[in-house]
Amino acid sequence: MFNEAKRISTFFTFNGNGEEAFQFYLDTFPDAKKVSLTYFTKPEQGGDIGKVLNATFEIKGASFMIMDMTNNASPDFSWATTTLYFADTEDEFDTLFEKLAKEGTVMMGPEEVEALRKVAWVTDKFGITWQLAFV
Repeated sequence: MFNEAKRISTFFTFNGNGEEAFQFYLDTFPDAKKVSLTYFTKPEQGGDIGKVLNATFEIKGASFMIMDMTNNASPDFSWATTTLYFADTEDEFDTLFEKLAKEGTVMMGPEEVEALRKVAWVTDKFGITWQLAFV
């Protein structure tokens, strides 16, 4: 499970909806790749049976991991930490913005900022904040 993890990986902890978030990111980002998905299967693992123990996916070679906490023990996500994503095309930017903003919160943009043709700051429906950019 961990041998496929990168040396540095972003780790998201959810309160029971980790698998839904995992699938959302795989469906949202055009080059997202599923690496692994495992569930809590025994009480001694410390989580709710059937919830995500570890899920790993990659976007543009960057590694992301997901886990579910039991009893809503994980604090809310904050926009103080965001993931910056540079879109390869304007169409990719527009599609990502639309998908992430749906049921989420647009904090800024899309707008031009200095040398960047489009920039947006969006908190998705799971509480993860993304900065999208297109040069």
